[in-house]
Amino acid sequence: MTIKTIGFVAHDEKKPELVSWVEKNQNQLKDLSILSTGTTGTLIQEKCPQLNVTRLKSGPLGGDQQLGAAICEARLDAMVFFIDPLSPHPHDVDVKALLRLAILYNVPFACNVASADALKSLLT
Repeated sequence: MTIKTIGFVAHDEKKPELVSWVEKNQNQLKDLSILSTGTTGTLIQEKCPQLNVTRLKSGPLGGDQQLGAAICEARLDAMVFFIDPLSPHPHDVDVKALLRLAILYNVPFACNVASADALKSLLT
């Protein structure tokens, strides 16, 4: 499997952790196209300006659904979604729909540092 486009999204409490992971792995990500929900994408661009980040809408405002559409249209090869399992999320339905599409379309996704590190092996 060749990964050309990867999606990044994180719940508010997990954004610093995801941005730190991207920053640490930016050399492996530099040749990829990145789709990211709004705030997460902004934070990634601030820390890693050399990465090719396309910012979508904020997750609760449709960004999760935009990533889902990219999966359905075969424009997203992998996804990293750092989920905070301990906080309630008003747009939980959108999150579940996004994960359902990743599973349905057989798109590899990571939901924490350990699984993101495992997914990283597909980038080489």
